[in-house]
Amino acid sequence: MQVNDALLTKLEKLSFLKVSQDKREEVVSQLSEIVSFVDNLSELNTDGIDDSFAMSDKGTYTREDTPSCDKNINEDILKNSPQSDDNFFIVPKIIE
Repeated sequence: MQVNDALLTKLEKLSFLKVSQDKREEVVSQLSEIVSFVDNLSELNTDGIDDSFAMSDKGTYTREDTPSCDKNINEDILKNSPQSDDNFFIVPKIIE
């Protein structure tokens, strides 16, 4: 696939992004490098490899959900705050 200015314009329209004129050539170059890298993947021989090799019937291992509270975490976070009181941040009032 060839990345050119027309394709970049189409991608801009689809993504609702705007690439400035002075960056267009650089972006086209970077996209071309990415596409050529992905094209290299098509050269891999995947014959004999099961399509679901990453799937498992066992599911994902989950840890036990046990609540815990470490007071030091609260203190460590709040000591970086300019103002705090009673384990809360003090911030300026923004709604009247």
